[in-house]
Amino acid sequence: MKKIQFKTTIMCNGCLEKVTPQLNNTQGIENWSVDLQNPDKILTVEGRNTNEEDVITAVKKVGFQIERV
Repeated sequence: MKKIQFKTTIMCNGCLEKVTPQLNNTQGIENWSVDLQNPDKILTVEGRNTNEEDVITAVKKVGFQIERV
């Protein structure tokens, strides 16, 4: 399984509620989580056919910044 990490501006549980439908509906993502305790709010995405650009597009679509770590 492929694991990719991103620095984001997802700050709170309300932010997670906004991004959840986008990430859950992104093809190739099997598991994902955001470390809200980390100052960089690290999003970790796991999947067999995870496409980095699809993840970035999904997060940006709901108004958050994201960049590859």
